[in-house]
Amino acid sequence: MEKDQSPATAAFREEEGRVVAQSATFKKELGLSDLVLTQILFIVGLPWVGVAAKQGPSHVVLWLAAILLFYIPSAAVVIYLNRAMPLEGGLYQWAKLGFSDLVGFMVAWNLWLFAILNTSEVGLQVTQYVNYIAGPGSEWLTSNPFFIGGVNTVIIGILILITVIGLGVGKWVHKAGGILMITVFAAIIILPLLNLAKGTITEYHPLAIQMPVLSIMTLNLMGKMGFGALGGFEYVAIHAGEARDPVRTIGRSVAIAAPIIALMFIMGTSSVLSLIPQDQIDLIAPIPQILSVGFGPLGLVAGIASVTIFALLSIRLAQASVMFGGNTRLPMVAGWDNLLPAWFTKLHAKHRTPVNSILFVGAATLFMGIVGLIGVGKQEAFQLLWNASGVFYAITYLIMFAIPLFGLKASGRKVPVWLKAAAFCGFAMTLLYVALSVVPIVQVESQLLFAAKIGGLIIVTNLIGLGFYLAAKRRNAAAN
Repeated sequence: MEKDQSPATAAFREEEGRVVAQSATFKKELGLSDLVLTQILFIVGLPWVGVAAKQGPSHVVLWLAAILLFYIPSAAVVIYLNRAMPLEGGLYQWAKLGFSDLVGFMVAWNLWLFAILNTSEVGLQVTQYVNYIAGPGSEWLTSNPFFIGGVNTVIIGILILITVIGLGVGKWVHKAGGILMITVFAAIIILPLLNLAKGTITEYHPLAIQMPVLSIMTLNLMGKMGFGALGGFEYVAIHAGEARDPVRTIGRSVAIAAPIIALMFIMGTSSVLSLIPQDQIDLIAPIPQILSVGFGPLGLVAGIASVTIFALLSIRLAQASVMFGGNTRLPMVAGWDNLLPAWFTKLHAKHRTPVNSILFVGAATLFMGIVGLIGVGKQEAFQLLWNASGVFYAITYLIMFAIPLFGLKASGRKVPVWLKAAAFCGFAMTLLYVALSVVPIVQVESQLLFAAKIGGLIIVTNLIGLGFYLAAKRRNAAAN
């Protein structure tokens, strides 16, 4: 069989074997339960049940459409690609081996930008939780940029410490966050039944179905409920080299987590809609709202607020740990390919974690957090970058879905037709999200200017990434 391999397939296998050999030194910390709970923690976004509930009974159809057209296809593609290439670096390696070094590097670049931006504002979010706990009198402190910056520094320092120690500790943080997430949603789902028994509400139809109005706004929402709410399965595959039997455990974890997450979103949205009038739903903080409204008639509201805020704060910190940990592996794997200096590949002598890459990502995250506080967060450049972060992530998904469609030729694998169909659905849904993110459908001063700014920012940042790649290639050519 080996003698019949084409030169391209032989090169593919050689590169694959090199990555496996480089991953052999990692501690294999992640098992099935770790991966399942981490995915539940990472994928489930708390505000989405409020956004979906604003659509009334049509939310069930919208969730089912998003699940059918994006969620199931993304799960299928992640399982297939991980089985084909269970490699540390996940999507970076899939894109590199499926297409080229350049495509792999640009995937890592966009994923890195997305994760940096999302982690950098954790200090700001935490101080907002503190404001809820301490009351309005603390606003002078919690709105102080120096206080926010100090909190951000402490949190990022803790994330660095946890990540350097490794997933032996980090996985327990992530598992605790996943359990808290399930507990919060279990409370939300049971509240309508308790209120129905109490007589506070007279009826509850969790799966009432109403067809949504066909419009651009509906398509926009469906795209956001697909990619925006249900994306994230590929993230745990970044740690494939640190998982026990990654071919089986990562695939099984996706298969187990997917229906649980879908149930949490659909039933959670139904609960919000059953207890809160559609025009009074808090889109920013629907979870505290429904817990307060739902537990109020039961005489349990007094202690709910502080417990809820503590749970949500813990969940947010655990999510930041997942994102930060995965993000630190990207400079390391790029260093393996000589696309970044070998300095990024250095592993901690005891913990076998990429310590230099962790420190670099921590510094970059802290820097972006500080930039966001300049002018009390009103800098237009930072705001544009923040708005574009979802598009950075979506670009990586477009590449992921393109791999089964157009890549993997060198691997010698024949991609099943059903998987290509799934990848096409996922690609189309992600493209819908990108198009409606760049071209706004909400009221802005100038739709053309808005699209030009966001589109220009995406192009400029990716040209910067391309510049880093080309510079690395020139250095490697000169060294050889």
